[in-house]
Formats: sequence, structure tokens, C-alpha cells
Amino acid sequence: MCSLRTHLRATALIFCLAPSGAAWAADGLADDPLYLFATCTGRLSALMEHQWIVDGPASDRTRQDRDAMLTLVEAAMRQGAEVQVMAWRIEAKVAHAALLAQSRSLDVAQAKRAERRAGLLMRDCSAITS
Repeated sequence: MCSLRTHLRATALIFCLAPSGAAWAADGLADDPLYLFATCTGRLSALMEHQWIVDGPASDRTRQDRDAMLTLVEAAMRQGAEVQVMAWRIEAKVAHAALLAQSRSLDVAQAKRAERRAGLLMRDCSAITS
């Protein structure tokens, strides 16, 4: 269960980030908070599953972050957007899981590139939940 602090943060983020309805429709996905929250939820799910393999205790913190992000998704979701939001989450999870798998590659250069890219993608998500 999420704390009051998490709910207050979610509400504040929604009011700060959400443009008017017309602007929301006109903007691309990069400016859509719902898209950001959904993709971060997917990435955090992939990271949590990766951590189950390589760093079990870290997965508990990641689960908490994923749950907080899911609260933001639910707060920002527009009626009828459920299927699209789930697609964004799945696409982000699959892509991030692929990067994390590459980060365990025997090819050191490939592993470092994948780890660096995964870290960059998670930076935006971490800024929201931290």
C-alpha cells in the first residue's frame, strides 16, 4: 500500500506536468506524462526481474519504485487509454530487459554500452520516484 507521501507526490506531479486537454492531444509522446510514467513502470519491472537474478535485495527497492510509478500511471490515465498504456509498459519492459540481458554479455564492450544505455534510460525514471 502506498503512503500518503506517495499520493501527494503523484498529485503534485500530475498538476505540474499535465497540460490542458487540447495541448495534451497536440503534443508528441515525449511531452506526455502518462507515456513517461508507463514506460518507466515497464523499465522498472524489467529491472526488478533482472535484480531477482543478480541482486535480490535491490529488487525490493525497485519494486517500491515500480509501485509508486504505477500509482502515477493510474492517476494520470485518461479514460479509454488502458490498452495503449499497457502496450507502452510492455514495450518498455521488453526493450529494457533486452538491454539488461546485453549488459551480462561476454563481449565487454557490448555489455558496457548496454549498461550505460540502461542507466541513462533509468535516470529520468529515478528522478520521478526519488
